[in-house]
Amino acid sequence: MSLASLRHLRLFLAVVDLRSLTLAAEACGVTQPAVTQAMANLEARAGGALFQRSRHGAFATDRGVTLAHRVRRALGFLDPALTEVSPRLPLTVTRAQITALVAVREAENFTLAARSLGVGQPSVHRAVAQVEHEAGRPLFERTAYGLIPTRACRALAQAARLALAELGQAEADLAEMDGAEAGRIVIGALPLSRSAILPRALARFREARPRQPVSVIDGVYGELLAALRRGDIDVIVGALRDPAPIGDVVQERLFDDRLAFIAGRAHPMAGRTAIAVADLAREPWVVPRPGTPARAQFDGIFAAAGVAPPGQYSGKRVDLADARDAGRGAASGLYLGRAGRGRDPKGSRGASRCPGRSAGAAHRPEHAQRLGADGSTTPDAGSDPHRGAQGRGGVMPRFSDVAQGCGAG
Repeated sequence: MSLASLRHLRLFLAVVDLRSLTLAAEACGVTQPAVTQAMANLEARAGGALFQRSRHGAFATDRGVTLAHRVRRALGFLDPALTEVSPRLPLTVTRAQITALVAVREAENFTLAARSLGVGQPSVHRAVAQVEHEAGRPLFERTAYGLIPTRACRALAQAARLALAELGQAEADLAEMDGAEAGRIVIGALPLSRSAILPRALARFREARPRQPVSVIDGVYGELLAALRRGDIDVIVGALRDPAPIGDVVQERLFDDRLAFIAGRAHPMAGRTAIAVADLAREPWVVPRPGTPARAQFDGIFAAAGVAPPGQYSGKRVDLADARDAGRGAASGLYLGRAGRGRDPKGSRGASRCPGRSAGAAHRPEHAQRLGADGSTTPDAGSDPHRGAQGRGGVMPRFSDVAQGCGAG
């Protein structure tokens, strides 16, 4: 299912707000039959009635309220960015045009953008040219190395991504009302979640939602954070940042995790119960890369003691296999790893505990909303914490509950 054009969705919101097809037609400058036809088309795509019509007016059904909520959020992202480029764009831009703009922004090439959309290159070029014509200025700088988006283009593409994600979730929400699984949960997985949370959480979630598509993307925090803010992923699961990295991201604690110093069995410190920081500073270490919570804990131990940090190896991903390899054969090499649940790596043993870190989920902040009877939203501190730009209706809260249970277990 693909929802109607932006123009039809704007007409739909006018009917929701004014509770009258006639008044909506007058407000939008179209004929009443045009509104009637647009609503019939939209209801066919939405899989059911969006309005209950009576002599008192047209009132949104539950399906209509659900759709209105998502459409308001989509246009709330899109319209300010469109207006910034040109005041007329909210009235003229089409869904195909903003889809093409986003694709070209990502690919920085018309041919590659067309290939990603499965359409011809002339169609993509024409769509972008139409937006530029309406804007009265170029949105891309043509260079020998590709198309470089202007600052206005980057802002518009970001807003368009979020708007398109909302419209995609509108389709998923409507399908869920009919008992169908639709849409896809996209999870950004940090190292801690890959070993400690996601495997069990996904297994339990699959038992409850066997047909719900879920994608897991591995990456470092900076990459996943950028994808979250673009709307490409729904949630990041792993070690929380303190403080939160930026104002448009909310962190939700699931559980606290402890770190440990791990040594090979042949290491002189193995089995010791009293170890000075100065002793630790004399050893080579395998540690997480700079900028991670675990690395901050590690560096803080030596900084607090006034001891120069030891020599270390750090990389994109350090897991328990590194600890095992670090402890083989030679009686040197210490590893900063997850304390634990379960046994130490084969051939190694826990040497000492160090301060812990909080694990949880990071997502966009627009979740704190309550859905009103007319599809409007108002702040509600007790509302569903995942009913936001990439929320999956009742799906993400259930996944969060499962992840929390697995983390605490």
